[in-house]
Amino acid sequence: MIVLGIETSCDETAAAVVNDKREILSNRVLSQLDDHRPYGGVVPEIAARAHLEHLDRLVAEAMDDAGVEFDDLDAVACTGGPGLIGGVMVGTMTAKAIAFAAQKPFMAVNHLEGHALTVRLTDDVAFPYLLLLVSGGHCQVLIVEGVGRYKRIGTTIDDAVGEAFDKTAKMMGLGYPGGPALEKIAEKGNPNRFGLPRPLRGRPGCDFSFSGLKTAVRNYMDGFPVEQQTEDVKADLAASFQRAVGDTLIDRARNAVFEFMQDYPAGNTLVLAGGVAANKYLRGRLTELTDQAGMKLVAPPLDLCTDNAAMIAWAGLERFRLGERDDLDFKPRPRWPLDPEAPKRPGAGVKA
Repeated sequence: MIVLGIETSCDETAAAVVNDKREILSNRVLSQLDDHRPYGGVVPEIAARAHLEHLDRLVAEAMDDAGVEFDDLDAVACTGGPGLIGGVMVGTMTAKAIAFAAQKPFMAVNHLEGHALTVRLTDDVAFPYLLLLVSGGHCQVLIVEGVGRYKRIGTTIDDAVGEAFDKTAKMMGLGYPGGPALEKIAEKGNPNRFGLPRPLRGRPGCDFSFSGLKTAVRNYMDGFPVEQQTEDVKADLAASFQRAVGDTLIDRARNAVFEFMQDYPAGNTLVLAGGVAANKYLRGRLTELTDQAGMKLVAPPLDLCTDNAAMIAWAGLERFRLGERDDLDFKPRPRWPLDPEAPKRPGAGVKA
């Protein structure tokens, strides 16, 4: 089986081709960082227009890289949501047009499921497994029982962890994108200098909270006159923030690991996915946790943690070989929870 994937949920325009031998035949990603940097964050209208301008070319390049024609495809998959609706519409309509013209099945993929299943492409991880999904818009713990079968046992009640990284970096003047910039400067800092909170640590359950941690960073920054906000101060504060995030994730993930192992004794894998999974410090901290629990931590390669189309093509392939298809009247979805039956969390809003 050969599947074309298209990803346009946020600020990466991407197209890729994968097959059922778990081979990535091509994977083109065009970043829009330069378009959004002057604004300090993603501007939805600019993102949608950039997708519209570049997607056709990227699809053609991905097909050329893979050495296949549209007739060779078994299906066409795209991100159908969640995401910035303008971009999702561009990718969905492009995929529908290709599927209709080539007379191929159309697959609308949940972007979060793309992240969730990437390790089955890269590492052939078996079901069930525990998933820590951490990105700019989401921070969730889910039990992955199978394709399309997710049980959410924890979520953020305010900010997502990637959102906290980006906003903290912005208030510290580290530039855009903030997460990677904060991780880089934190390498030079003293993580013990600032006493930041560890929200919800020690409490039952697997939910997360990062808003108070972000506010604590702001309070420390306000305590330093501008002339005293040196690179050393910022490095120490970044390192202290990153350690606090690590301590929080470990505490909440430890509860999730216990719950998972109680209910799924055959499961032995914690999967780390989403854009924040590219943070090497957090990977190291979570590896310590899984070693202690007798589990293994699996995370995709760094280039497959951030948004890409290979994960969308693979998720589409996983669904396609189960006999699933989507109609061409599928409506793009700005919100699309993996576990729609999960109880709502006060304050979580759309991030739940």
